[in-house]
Amino acid sequence: MTRWLVLSGTTWLFALALASAQPGRPAFPGMLDQHPAIEYRGTAAADEVTRVAVSGLAFDGKLGYLRSVLAALDIPIESQVLLFSKTGIQHQFTNPQDPRALYFNDRVIVGYIPNAPFLEVASHDPRQGVIFYLLKQEPAAPPSFARAPVCLSCHLTGNTLDVPGLLVRSMFTGPEGRTMPQLGSFVVDHRNPLEQRWGGWYVTGTHGAARHMGNSMVTDLSHPETAIGDATLNRTALDSRVDATLYPSASSDIVALMVFDHQGRAVNLFTLLGWQSRIAKAESRLGFSTGELRDLVRETADYLLFVEEAPLAAPIQGTSGFGKTFTAAGRRDSRNRSLRELDLQTRLLKYRCSHMIYSPAFEALSGEARAAVMSRMKQILDGRADGAVVQEILGDTLSGWR
Repeated sequence: MTRWLVLSGTTWLFALALASAQPGRPAFPGMLDQHPAIEYRGTAAADEVTRVAVSGLAFDGKLGYLRSVLAALDIPIESQVLLFSKTGIQHQFTNPQDPRALYFNDRVIVGYIPNAPFLEVASHDPRQGVIFYLLKQEPAAPPSFARAPVCLSCHLTGNTLDVPGLLVRSMFTGPEGRTMPQLGSFVVDHRNPLEQRWGGWYVTGTHGAARHMGNSMVTDLSHPETAIGDATLNRTALDSRVDATLYPSASSDIVALMVFDHQGRAVNLFTLLGWQSRIAKAESRLGFSTGELRDLVRETADYLLFVEEAPLAAPIQGTSGFGKTFTAAGRRDSRNRSLRELDLQTRLLKYRCSHMIYSPAFEALSGEARAAVMSRMKQILDGRADGAVVQEILGDTLSGWR
């Protein structure tokens, strides 16, 4: 649900950060460790980080372990996006001169800040949700990923659907990097129009007459919208305050940001559906035809099919080559079509179905939950103009679709 606030003295609309979706959806008080179907901390992790051979990580000058970790986790450098707001557990090191860089694929996010003591890692365990780690940026000590439960203070709330998950926020930010929550904020996914996105983030790329909140720094609290203008829009280079030599890329690519925005909620929905299904099964009440599980299946299927995607007002073009890297990683059907093909003219993807359906987390759902989601998806696709094409691609590329 979204709650709206109109600020006096402006015509700007802000959504308060309330993304806990359906009314009546239960949270998980005490269930992280106590419910036998969950045991978030007590169950051995099986995410991508657990497969990294830390003995093979190499420390490399100013970037520390960053390049080595990205290579080990198969994360492209082109995915770099930069956040200059003072958020996150190392917020004291983040500012417009030293933004926090995030690098990602569809399973893992790595965070890096120049001269900060740790790399931050958020890795999606197929069953347990997102696991958070820190890696010391010290060449003398043997590298080791340590779990970081402190991250759950922000990443286990209604904004993450009450499971350990991902959170993408947009809020006005001052010239020192301090956020201004009194002006409101957005929890972002593909349903938000660009006008609501990327407050506190750097954005490189072109987007025509469309507006966004990226690159802007508020100096007039009475009229925060005046921080957005020609100087902050359609930028193809980073702000001059950023020393690009401290990062492996000189971009904060708008296309990467759009994909990043989409993936976070998909991750959280998979985790929530997995948890709710396991709890229901353990309590002998598993069923998807009524109640909370039916609603959650519908929400998940609708999200995967971009049912409420905000249309683009103008074509989008990135600056880092991320689009080509992203598309090249796609599974292809017998006619060489892929769900990772981008549109970027009126919407994100050419074929309106999320590549996240190939995620290990979707595969890890119970057979009943997967079947329920796919059944709902087929109902939607049967009534959609592009539905036959999407079903053909899924039939060739997704186990169990046929």
